[in-house]
Amino acid sequence: MHNYLLLEHLLQVLLVPPECVHPKLWKGMMYRYKSLDWVKIERIHHDKERTLEKHKKLVERIMKTDQRRQKRIQASGIDYDCPEIIGNQPNSKKISAVP
Repeated sequence: MHNYLLLEHLLQVLLVPPECVHPKLWKGMMYRYKSLDWVKIERIHHDKERTLEKHKKLVERIMKTDQRRQKRIQASGIDYDCPEIIGNQPNSKKISAVP
């Protein structure tokens, strides 16, 4: 394979003697990469327990973005009655009263 013409270049192949190879060169070669389960990570992040203040802040942010969306819809001339957002009541399982 020495001097093999590859994409208009000559490929130079040299044999490396075993004493010149670093002992950790092939360390971890058999390790198989495991991709992260992003669905599980996001589920944990989404379902985490929140304090009452954090829940109120979250609901306020959702309501604010919903109002902006409704204004954009009305500004574009679309006659659409947006449904009310349900879920303003905190769920006792996910929200802790103690910060």
